Amino acid sequence: MNKLITALFTLVLLGPLSQAMARDLSNDLGMETVITVNVNEADAQTIADTLVGVGLSRAQAIVDYRNAHGRFYSAEELTAVKGIGESTVEKNLSRITLK
Repeated sequence: MNKLITALFTLVLLGPLSQAMARDLSNDLGMETVITVNVNEADAQTIADTLVGVGLSRAQAIVDYRNAHGRFYSAEELTAVKGIGESTVEKNLSRITLK
């Protein structure tokens, strides 16, 4: 229980810088931590760092598509971006937010 409290405190106190530390603590507890990204607001580097199978060039394509066509209303809409297929979206459903 103390490790869980420590992990939560670390997340709240340090914010994004603590994600790796909290992930390590969660792994020690046998918990899986899923980091999410808002594809309607994040920059390319953040998208690339968060989504599985999406490198910086594909992440930049997501940002460029968003800038040209407006916000995404569903994760499945990401398949309209060149290089992002259904399997990539499926692998990342738990990581994608659209706030």
